[in-house]
Amino acid sequence: MTELNQVDNHAQGGEGRRPLSVSAWLGRLQFHNSGKFRVLQLADIQDGPKVSKDTIALISAALDAARPDIVIFTGNQIAGYDTAFSATFRKRHWTPAKPGHGDRLDETMMAVRGEIAAFLKPLVDRGIPFAVTYGNHDFQCGLSNEELDAIYREFPGCLNVVPHEWGGRVGTAERSGADGGANVAVNDDGHAGANVAASGDSAGAAAKVGMIPAGVYDMPAPCAVPISGMPDQKVYPCGAGTFALPVMDADRTHAVLALVVADSGDYSPEGGYGKPAKRTLDFLYSVPEALGAKSLVFQHMPVPQYYDLLKAVEPDAPGAIQGYRAYESQYYVLDDDKTQPGSYLGEGVSCPDYDSGEFALLRDGGYFGIVAGHDHRNGFVGESEGVMMVATPTCGFGSYGPAPEKRAARLFEFDIRHPHHPRTQLLEFGDLVGKPSSRKAYSYDIASVKPDSEGMNLLHKKTLWSRIREWLRR
Repeated sequence: MTELNQVDNHAQGGEGRRPLSVSAWLGRLQFHNSGKFRVLQLADIQDGPKVSKDTIALISAALDAARPDIVIFTGNQIAGYDTAFSATFRKRHWTPAKPGHGDRLDETMMAVRGEIAAFLKPLVDRGIPFAVTYGNHDFQCGLSNEELDAIYREFPGCLNVVPHEWGGRVGTAERSGADGGANVAVNDDGHAGANVAASGDSAGAAAKVGMIPAGVYDMPAPCAVPISGMPDQKVYPCGAGTFALPVMDADRTHAVLALVVADSGDYSPEGGYGKPAKRTLDFLYSVPEALGAKSLVFQHMPVPQYYDLLKAVEPDAPGAIQGYRAYESQYYVLDDDKTQPGSYLGEGVSCPDYDSGEFALLRDGGYFGIVAGHDHRNGFVGESEGVMMVATPTCGFGSYGPAPEKRAARLFEFDIRHPHHPRTQLLEFGDLVGKPSSRKAYSYDIASVKPDSEGMNLLHKKTLWSRIREWLRR
């Protein structure tokens, strides 16, 4: 069997079976004839080489229930602090490597590859393509995001590509940061600035390096990704864990929307969490114009504006949760007027201390929403200043989180009639799988949960376990 046939066979769900993903069967991400398109988000698996059986069970059940076109992993798949990686562990990027670090990297690479193979197996078996970005723990195993990206690309269905050398023309003093993050120039009215002067013949310079001009930025030219099993899909690359995926209409005449996967950074030398790199923010700014479509960004870290969906309360108020770092002097609950039914707040939003300007860029630059993980005990959906903001809890059983039955994958369903207003639902372990096989999950009670189930039922039929749980609540 040739290598190409092997790839095609895997993309078909194994031995010629039709893939579970409609887009994989059609050869690119696109709306179905039914007018629907589905994305499944998996946040914070955060486990070591021996991935919990319950995590795998949740992933498998969520795939079968949702039948998504694509799965997006939003970072912290790898618990880089796991003892299995102790010989190569790096607490921060700038931490000096341990003695003998290089001699043990091959062992770490084998262990990480085995872990990735374990949680990707349900996707590969079902022929479902996937995209991956990174969080603040993946790199701690000792492998860079670029090295991790290369491992993911070994598996059928992967949409991560080797990025071009991207030398976008933006280089203003306002867009700089000591931690490699960025501070987007923001006008006096709080809107993202776009008046960056370009130098030279932009179109000519872009053509020389395989890029396309987009406003004041040079957008990388799109790539095909044969291993994804979707020969007609184009990917606009930027860096490891940062790229854009156009989603076409059913007739393939135009891009209806773009899914953007972004590396939101990890830690800051100044303390707390870091911010997206300058290059990432420049790329985000350029996507909607270059692709001619409104966009939705998936990343690991929430932005500080997530606090706009909360309201300050007294510390002894029911369900009060203390804010994180820059917000720790105040206690909060969800603002019912800004968040959807079924949303819950289980911990303070763990965002960077300082605003990178990303929210203003998204709000003013053609994005209709931002989706994040990171906070394992938060599950809410809301809107502020016209931007949908989504927090998704952990789907993993290898680290802290809500009670086992509340760990979940998140389904997004887009409708061609209103493609920039997706419906979303948490697919919870308790409803899809039932009881966990282990009692080792490190869990907390959720302080504040709205009484109604989140959003709506996008599965159209109830699972056995969801019917049992409903009966027990009576």
